Amino acid sequence: MNAARCFGQATILLAAVSIARAFGLLGPTVISAGLLTAALMLIAWRAGATAADLGLAREDARDGVRYGVGAFGLVLLVLVAIAVLPGTNGFLDDSRADISGGRLIYELTISIVLLTAIPEEFAFRGVLLGSGVRLWGPWRASLISSALFGLWHIVPTLHTMSDNRAVSGASNTFAGQLLLVTGTVVATFIAGLVFSWLRLRSRSLIAPILAHIGTNGLALLIAWFVAH
Repeated sequence: MNAARCFGQATILLAAVSIARAFGLLGPTVISAGLLTAALMLIAWRAGATAADLGLAREDARDGVRYGVGAFGLVLLVLVAIAVLPGTNGFLDDSRADISGGRLIYELTISIVLLTAIPEEFAFRGVLLGSGVRLWGPWRASLISSALFGLWHIVPTLHTMSDNRAVSGASNTFAGQLLLVTGTVVATFIAGLVFSWLRLRSRSLIAPILAHIGTNGLALLIAWFVAH
């Protein structure tokens, strides 16, 4: 596997997509996510990556499910605790959860599972982490790919920071926006480290995908119940 070429080309592609997203040039998410995943698959294939490099080996799927279900359950416990504690439940007061039941199902199954968790995990814990491990070993690869994962969330945070009522006031000033963006980058960097550990421990991309679905999907689901 030409790990350096794989990591470099994938990083450049993700940076280009992030910049295009900032200027609204990507078009419908269903198309851009599909094209991004296809391009990453081509990069990995041309670099000689194996299924095991990408966390897609069939023999590792069982461990992936086992670790992923455990992480999913842990995320559920944490989010339920946040929802029931008076000092923290405001963080789930998100205007994006003020939607119909039908829209909720669409967001959970299409937007979160197919257009977010799977493409992002393939990109960051599949292609980047897989090639990074070949280049630097597991710990340095985890740190670098997780840092890139944090930076990937800058643009979405700028677009959605006013949706959460608990922090929307801070988004009215530049200092507040800087604080929110920095906090999101740090939080997603830490999440990336956890997802990387799951991927390396189980050797399967299934584990971080399930954890990612739990983090995004359960948060929306619980916020929906809070809003209704």
